[in-house]
Amino acid sequence: MAKLLLKLQRYFRRKPVRFFTLLALYLAAGSLVFLHSGFSGEPTVPGSPRSPAAAEGPGLPYLGVMQLGRGFKAAAATMPAGARRHGPWFKSTSKEPSERGKSRDNGGPRSRAPRGRSGREKEEDRARYVGCYEDNTRRRTLRGMSFFDYKKMTVFRCQDNCAERGYLYAGLEFGAECYCGHKIQASNASESECNMECKGERSNTCGGINRLSVYRLELAQESARRYGSAIFRGCFRRPENVSIALPASQLMLNMSVDKCVDFCTEKEFPLAALAGTTCRCGFPSTLFPLHEREDEQLCAHKCAAEEFESCGSAEFLLVYQTQVQDNRCMDRRFLPSRAKQLVALASFPGAGNTWARHLIELATGFYTGSYYFDGSLYNKGFKGERDHWRSGRTICIKTHESGQKEIESFDAAILLIRNPYKALMAEFNRKYGGHIGFAAHAHWKGK
Repeated sequence: MAKLLLKLQRYFRRKPVRFFTLLALYLAAGSLVFLHSGFSGEPTVPGSPRSPAAAEGPGLPYLGVMQLGRGFKAAAATMPAGARRHGPWFKSTSKEPSERGKSRDNGGPRSRAPRGRSGREKEEDRARYVGCYEDNTRRRTLRGMSFFDYKKMTVFRCQDNCAERGYLYAGLEFGAECYCGHKIQASNASESECNMECKGERSNTCGGINRLSVYRLELAQESARRYGSAIFRGCFRRPENVSIALPASQLMLNMSVDKCVDFCTEKEFPLAALAGTTCRCGFPSTLFPLHEREDEQLCAHKCAAEEFESCGSAEFLLVYQTQVQDNRCMDRRFLPSRAKQLVALASFPGAGNTWARHLIELATGFYTGSYYFDGSLYNKGFKGERDHWRSGRTICIKTHESGQKEIESFDAAILLIRNPYKALMAEFNRKYGGHIGFAAHAHWKGK
C-alpha cells in the first residue's frame, strides 16, 4: 500500500502530467455542471412526456429578428393545417379535452383573459389588447415581421419591436412567438384558447397553439407605418391638377393597397395614391408636396378587394411611398478639377453628418468624401467614400476628428452642431441598427 502511494506521489510531482490531469478534471467538472443546469432549466409542455425532440424545442436560442425565407415557407406549406413547424414536441395539440384542462390554470376561461391583460393595463396609452385570434402556418393572421424567443419572450418586447418598425398590431403566439402586421386577417377565437404563459414573463399570456393574443399599438407613428415594402405617408386632399401631379393612373374595380403599390412600382413612380377604385402614381412636387395631411378618417373607405384595408376616395387620396427611388435629382459626379481647398464637414457622431452629405450631394451634384471609409455607405451611393480624403475630387469631407493636427489639415469647415442628448441617442441607434435603423429594446437594457 505504501509503495502504491509513493508511486502516485511521484506521478503527480511531474509538472506536465499534473497540469493536464488537473485540466481534465476541471473540464469534466464544468461539463457536469453545464449538463445539470441545462436539464434542470429545461421548460416542458405541461402534460407531455419528456423526449429528445421535446428537449430540443424550448431550448432553442434567440435568433433575433427574422423573416421566413421562401424555402422555409414552402416547407411549412406542405404540412397539414394543424401541424406546426417546430417539431414533434408540439404534438400536445392531440391531448384529450380533459387532459388539456389539467394543464391549464384552475381559474377557467374567464379568469385567464384578464390574466393576459393585467400586466398591460398600466400601458393602455401605448398598446390596447384587442382579443384572441386564430392563426395557422399557411396563412398568417399578421403578415409583417416576425421573430421568436423561446426563453425570454415578453408582451412588452413584442410590442416594442413591432412599434419601432411602424406596425399597427403586435401578436404573441405559443408563449414565444411575436408577429407584426397592419391588419388582422383572421376571425376571433375564444379567450380560453389563448392560454399559454410568456416564456419570459409568467404573469402574462402570450397566445396559445395556433392562437394569437393581439394588441393594437396606439403610438405606432403614422409616418413610419409600413405596408409590406411600402411606407404609409397619410391621407391627402386631391390636388387641383391631379392628372399633372399624378400622371399615371389605372381603374381597378378590385382595388387593394397591394395592387396599387405594385402598379406604381412597375411604372417606376415613388408614390402610389389610392382614390377609391382608381390608382394614381407620381412624384412629390409643388403640385402635390405631401405637407398638409388630412384626418385619416376622411380616407377610411373600404377597398373592394380587401375588407380590412382603406382605399381612400375620389376627393381624399391614401398615399404610400413605394421602393422606387426618386431619381429626378440623383445625378452626381466627382469635381471636374482638383479642389483648391479641403473643406471639412465636421461634427460629433450622431449630429446628422450623413444626412447633411446626402442633401449636399443632391443639391450640388458633386460627391462628398470621408475621413473614414464606410462600405455600407459606399454601397448606398456615396461613391466619394472610397476616395482618399486628400484627393481633392469631393466637395467636402466628413470627419469626427477633434485633435489640433487633424483640424489644421483642412482649409475650411462646415460645423454641424446638434443637441448632445439627441446626438448620443442617434449614434446609439446607428451602432445597433445602421444609418437608418433603430436599436432594439433589448439593447437599451444592457450595461
